[in-house]
Amino acid sequence: MRVLEELKSAAAAVQARAAASFDASQRRAQSRAGVPAEHLGRGVGSQVALARRDSPHRGSRHLGFGKALVHEMPYTLAALSSGVLSEWRATLLVRETACLDVEDRRRVDELICKDPASLEGLGDRKLIARIRSITQTIDPASQVRRNAKAVSDRYVSCRPAPDTMSYLTGLLPVAQGVAVYAALSRAADSLRASGDGRGRGQIMADTLVERVTGQDTADRVPVEVQLVITDRTLLSQIVIPQERISQNGTSESRNGVSGNGNGVPENGSSGDRAFGARPSLPEAPAYFPGYGIVPGSWARELIRSGLGLGICGREASPPGGGSSNQQLRDTSGLPDAESSSQESPPEHPSLVSLRRLYLDPVSGELAAMESKARAFPTGLARLIRTRDQTCRTPWCDAPIRHIDHIRSSAAGGPTSYINGQGLCEACNQAKEAPGWNATPINGVPSGVNGPAGQSAAANAAGAPRQTSGSRHLVRITTPTGHTYTSTAPPLPGSRPGPQSPLGRGAPGTRYSPGRDTPLDVSG
Repeated sequence: MRVLEELKSAAAAVQARAAASFDASQRRAQSRAGVPAEHLGRGVGSQVALARRDSPHRGSRHLGFGKALVHEMPYTLAALSSGVLSEWRATLLVRETACLDVEDRRRVDELICKDPASLEGLGDRKLIARIRSITQTIDPASQVRRNAKAVSDRYVSCRPAPDTMSYLTGLLPVAQGVAVYAALSRAADSLRASGDGRGRGQIMADTLVERVTGQDTADRVPVEVQLVITDRTLLSQIVIPQERISQNGTSESRNGVSGNGNGVPENGSSGDRAFGARPSLPEAPAYFPGYGIVPGSWARELIRSGLGLGICGREASPPGGGSSNQQLRDTSGLPDAESSSQESPPEHPSLVSLRRLYLDPVSGELAAMESKARAFPTGLARLIRTRDQTCRTPWCDAPIRHIDHIRSSAAGGPTSYINGQGLCEACNQAKEAPGWNATPINGVPSGVNGPAGQSAAANAAGAPRQTSGSRHLVRITTPTGHTYTSTAPPLPGSRPGPQSPLGRGAPGTRYSPGRDTPLDVSG
């Protein structure tokens, strides 16, 4: 095990040297191509990330780590190569000396890592303490610069947690962070003293949500249900049984269950049939943007909460104390077969909206759209976001920030469903560097815009011929000629195919876990 650990450290040192060398060669190539000096190096970190099967953010960190070791910290690099120092502890040295100029950084590097024996038995905390002690002695002003940089790096992030929970993290200056926590603590203590039965932590969490969002209660989150449907669901009488009127005027469904004409059983309970779910099918999950796959029952409870129908058997009051018999607001622009003839009072708008998206049952793709405008229209951008879920770059799970033309509009690429992809900001900027190329290679629904599923505008522009029966794929080629394939995750209602996690796909293909599901819930 010791030998393998030393081998890992040595391999990390080789990767650091390779990254620094690769950066230098790419900068030279970009300079010869006429790239402005301020843009030299763009896209290099993304190439490192693809090679290491990592996210672009981590790829940039790997690149910065390698350049610091090779150009500024030779003793740390030597200790890493010999296996005395682990990659993580070398990262600590790079991080803690980032506020120093090059000469002072080299001095710290020499004082700490010149003698490898001094590193034996040194843990993370002791190593950091030694670095900061030497740094403070060499450059007292560095701590001031470090503090100023830390304040400028404040941010808020949200990460998935197990069991449909999330981590909302705020990196704040210490005074502000303590003030926020103290305010939440006072609110919790006050409510507990007045007889609130929730735990102190529960009250603090609920108060945080209510004060940030302005909601009356934490669980009243507005929800948009993107109901992805196929022709089977839209047209079949099996999924939504036709009702026949009996002689006494009441409605009766074909399966013999009596109802009130609104798709709700007479006993007042709202079952899955209200959302078009087939009772005989097993439980199917839903997709929550920004989180991922969630249980279908949890998604239904979220919708019930927005409708004021209670959570886990607990009745919830709608905003303003009105009736809890709110309706789903249909935003699809299509007639809603299950909506009531009565409208919700304007003073109590529904917190749940419904948007229906048509799914091709053969290819498992959403119905394609095209636009002659250069910018993606709102409806088309929404379709692409629903299809891609997160950034389409392999191994990048960042949220989608830009809807990008795969084949640029300057090169004749159409503004279409096939030629669009969702990217994070970093990946969209990286692909603008010289030598990057992206091409849609298949995945258009059959029978849409022509027999091959391709529009005349796309064919005229020289776009690659699309094939039916598979999900949307993009081939990415880096400046060094390496290719990677990005496959859109399976959509609700799609069936496992050759590009699915249950089948085989090309090396480097980006997959997202999922299975057939009728709901895509946006919070």
